[in-house]
Amino acid sequence: MKKTTIIMLLTAVTLGFSSCGEEDDLSPVTIFPTTSLQRDSLDNWLLKNFTYTYGVDFQYKFQDIESDMKYTLVPADSALSAKLAIIIKYLWFDAYNEVVGTDFLKGNVPRQITLIGSPAYNNDGTIVLGTAEGGYKVVLYMVNNLTDETLKDYDTMNDYYFTTMHHEFMHILNQKKPYNKTFDLISEGEYVSGDWYLRNTESEALPAGFIRNYAMVEGREDFAETYSQFVTNSEETWAKKMDLAGKEGKAIIEEKIQMIRLYLRESWGLDIDALRQAVQHRAEEIRTLDLEHLN
Repeated sequence: MKKTTIIMLLTAVTLGFSSCGEEDDLSPVTIFPTTSLQRDSLDNWLLKNFTYTYGVDFQYKFQDIESDMKYTLVPADSALSAKLAIIIKYLWFDAYNEVVGTDFLKGNVPRQITLIGSPAYNNDGTIVLGTAEGGYKVVLYMVNNLTDETLKDYDTMNDYYFTTMHHEFMHILNQKKPYNKTFDLISEGEYVSGDWYLRNTESEALPAGFIRNYAMVEGREDFAETYSQFVTNSEETWAKKMDLAGKEGKAIIEEKIQMIRLYLRESWGLDIDALRQAVQHRAEEIRTLDLEHLN
């Protein structure tokens, strides 16, 4: 037993000496990249307009760790990402900046915006257009669905992206400063949770006092959806919705708008009507935006 132990120790010592030759590289090992990051014109534009100005990490290059693993997703096309980024800045960031100032945006916009090429498909047949995570991150889907015609069509862009942007931003504001829960009592007993997609917006949601069927999920979704629809819909489109809602439905929706108006003014110093005007005049100019050049 002693002889075996001595042989083993001698072997270990011999291996130890042989493993440290004069030619061995003993420089520190790191798991982090040591080469400079290569940025193209879009990367630099995003740094200038989102990161340096507002502290936002704008991601369009697909990273599975930043995506929802339960979905099969497609990366966003870089050329389409550039066009959408220009629109996001003009119709979202610049609109708020015009009304309430840069400091508000710096303090409250998501720290990360991620673009995904495809929709996120749910098992019930619905799709996810956007998500907000913990007041930190907003994900926008369907980037690859953009066409030249769609990019100039405000109504379609509104359905795909703009209402989603304002909806998710409201969730972030609510997480920082909760709204008055009396709002949830306005339509208490009428929320349908996951069955919202079974309800028709025009024939069921509007007459019941919901701006669209997704608002019927729960109070916080109702709050964010009512806000986003009010801000992004033209006065003409909004008037048509109120006609479909009827007298009772319209009265309920207007009560909700008033509570949202008070919340934004008292909690954030933001005038929802001024913001709506800023969004609308920018919406009228979407066809004139230069989406081919990063200025």
